[in-house]
Amino acid sequence: MADDVKALLIKRYASRRLYNTETSDYVTLEDIARFIREGREVKIVDLKSGDDLTRQYLLQIIAEHESRGENVLPLDVLTDLVRSYTTQAQSVVPQFLAASFEMLREGQSKLMENFAAMPNPMASMPGFEALQRQQQAFLQSMMAGWNATAPELPAAPAETVSDREELNAIKKQLAELQAKLSKL
Repeated sequence: MADDVKALLIKRYASRRLYNTETSDYVTLEDIARFIREGREVKIVDLKSGDDLTRQYLLQIIAEHESRGENVLPLDVLTDLVRSYTTQAQSVVPQFLAASFEMLREGQSKLMENFAAMPNPMASMPGFEALQRQQQAFLQSMMAGWNATAPELPAAPAETVSDREELNAIKKQLAELQAKLSKL
């Protein structure tokens, strides 16, 4: 955690219950995972000893998601992580993982910026706006959960009959353009 001042403080009682000091109520691991997905920094400490338990609980959250079939980490990556605890690679792995995730966050932000700022010559085509809304909805669902602090795309409105007709017209125009390009 880079900035403990902004971190949401969770205290673990002797009964192993987790207490949110901000809202004065008990929370679950899933609540903590939600806070993190929303972009909050979280710090979990043992009430009696004052030990920082954040790493232990974050690993537990990851293990629970993985055991439910929400596999984010491929088996070979997990194997390499286990190996890194017993080799000299241990000193390199944390920096590598941190840099990799930072690049992923930066790439996601850059993709969103480029997507929003991109001038589009096809904007005058009929049905283009419906197609753009579908692309935004697809990107938003694909990026969900990667970085809660990334700018959110507007939700795509429900598709109407005219949207489908416009989309079919675009598909037809694209097919005609492809046929022309093939002849060239």
